[in-house]
Amino acid sequence: MIVESTPSSWILETHNTAYALGFNASGALLHRYWGRKLPQHSDYPEAANYPNWASFDGPQNLWQEEFPVYGGMSYVEPCLKTTFADGTRDTVLEFVKSETQGDELQITLKDSHYPLEVILHYRVFFEHDLIVRFVTLKNLGSEKISLERIFSAQWHFPLHDTYQLTHLSGRWNDEYQIRREPLGHGTKVLESRRLTSSHHHNPWFALERGDATETHGAVWFGALAWSGNWKLTAEVTNFYATRVSMGLNDWDFALELHAGETFVSPEALGGFSLEGYGGASRLLHDHIRQNVIPHGPVTHKVLYNSWEATFFDVTEAGQGKLAELAAEMGIELFVVDDGWFQGRHSDQAALGDWWPDAGKFPNGLQPLIDKVNALGMDFGLWIEPEMVNPDSDLYRAHPDWAIHFPTRARTTGRNQLILNLAKLEVQHYLIEMLDKLLAQHPISFIKWDMNRNVSEPGWAEHPQGKEIWVRYVEGLYHVWDTLRLRHPNIFWQSCSGGGGRADLGILTKADQIWASDNTEPAARLSIQEGFSLAYPALIMEAWVTDMGTAPLEFRLHVSMLGALGIGADLTHWNEAERALAAHWIAYYKTIRHIVQLGDQYRLRSDRDLRGLHGQVGNYSSWMYLSKDKTEGVLFDFRTHLSDPVVLPAIKLCGLEPESLYQLEGHGTRSGLAWMEIGVHLHPLTETHSNFGDRSSSVLKIKKV
Repeated sequence: MIVESTPSSWILETHNTAYALGFNASGALLHRYWGRKLPQHSDYPEAANYPNWASFDGPQNLWQEEFPVYGGMSYVEPCLKTTFADGTRDTVLEFVKSETQGDELQITLKDSHYPLEVILHYRVFFEHDLIVRFVTLKNLGSEKISLERIFSAQWHFPLHDTYQLTHLSGRWNDEYQIRREPLGHGTKVLESRRLTSSHHHNPWFALERGDATETHGAVWFGALAWSGNWKLTAEVTNFYATRVSMGLNDWDFALELHAGETFVSPEALGGFSLEGYGGASRLLHDHIRQNVIPHGPVTHKVLYNSWEATFFDVTEAGQGKLAELAAEMGIELFVVDDGWFQGRHSDQAALGDWWPDAGKFPNGLQPLIDKVNALGMDFGLWIEPEMVNPDSDLYRAHPDWAIHFPTRARTTGRNQLILNLAKLEVQHYLIEMLDKLLAQHPISFIKWDMNRNVSEPGWAEHPQGKEIWVRYVEGLYHVWDTLRLRHPNIFWQSCSGGGGRADLGILTKADQIWASDNTEPAARLSIQEGFSLAYPALIMEAWVTDMGTAPLEFRLHVSMLGALGIGADLTHWNEAERALAAHWIAYYKTIRHIVQLGDQYRLRSDRDLRGLHGQVGNYSSWMYLSKDKTEGVLFDFRTHLSDPVVLPAIKLCGLEPESLYQLEGHGTRSGLAWMEIGVHLHPLTETHSNFGDRSSSVLKIKKV
């Protein structure tokens, strides 16, 4: 709901929260409030109008501006920096009009002298307590305008409080590690300069006063829907104001807005919860399932991926044997990974030549697909469209299509270069080749990979080469969207060497994320916990492989926390192992709707029991509860604890207090009793052959 409290002030109300903004007496658009919804519209504070304080700090440095621009005596982080054709390098915005269209407020501003129009967009998602912001920039004149910074939003928080920032960082094979740190005076920067959203930082944040827990306390959070270079600045000013800005990274960046052109920034999402980090996560999870991913809240199939079984040694017969074993275990989707296309015998050749290898598939892919379908499974395929090997027909024909500086050597990563998807001819080639592949075969699932970051980011034919950072991502989106439009029933997965491209932008194209190449289960628990802060279990594909030494049951249970998949070499598993996997796959199908579509609760983190030196892995507990609160499932994992040990009781969450619930193997109690007293899962703390370290349990919860 959007309420215009006065002709120049607005209140954006959601189910539980409110966001207020308005113009002050000096004509500046200021933030007024963000938090719990108040009873009366008159309860919200008016836009402040501070007087001049000193010649060194004008009032702009005290204001909480909704969209500050570079100019005047303002020294806070701006959202917009421009250079006009005559060399003027600041912006002065004045109010033109406001308009409400359904759940969206649009505020139009214009530069006081130059033909630059700026439209601020605020979209309300009522049920999920979320506000989405973005900005439209229009050149209404005849000369170009250079854009040197474009942030989508600046979020403000109550003054004078001290805040703790939570964010996700890491590296390849170690993504989504949870970092919490106090914010001090100055600016903290998180960013990607790698052409993707990256393994190293994720475009998501949470802010709280240092007293929030998993279940209680005020938490503000946000995310950026962009799959390329991005930047977050968390600033604490000398006047004790805290603000977080998010948008396109302005490093090595410039965008030219020519006469009549329009640019729309990526969307920035912001939300508020009084139910701690868990409440914030569940709001985001619901939003992503219902409003972001293409196929919405439908359960995802149990898949098998052949990569670790065959690597590049892909043959029709070998894949057929794996398919037979997978079908016997209850697999629903069989995916052939890298190595299926023309000339692909190693990672040194063939990327770009997207047709079946004639030696491996003498009659094409169709015989294998027919066999997979006859076994009762859908068929999926791996592709890496953005890449090209120098040893490929495509590169030999079009070496200029690779991103490069003409005077520099071309750096390869994994023996490959990156195609410049900013080029229209590259987009057209990929659309034509992949559309032909998908049109000729009944393919249900595509794993879209990207296995390197950028180098030599040149675009020789373009006069402003720095635009490549934005135009590349726009080209990627165009290719992906075109293929989705032509093949709407395909489920797509985003992979970039694991979790190198996971963001709300790519999730408008892909229904799944491959969160990490690291499938060792103890490490994976930490990765999946961080991932869950921002993203729901539905989109997190999690494989069982032979990485590590944990028992197979433990590995299966870890992967059942998301969208279950198997990625091991099934020909190396014995009958007992395949039977055990078949048992848990069948079990998973009985709880899949709860895990993928229900509410997730992180009951205990392995970080809670770490020693002084922060060693990884101890004991963790997860719970999923159906939306109607009638059934749930409790997962517990012991990775490493020194005996003897007595663990605190695991307290369940989200149950109806007065209703009775049965916890498998532990009797029946009221929901309130399970939440207040909890349950002691003693077998996970005993030291005999069946329990101890690397033991786990999965227990069903049922309302009676």
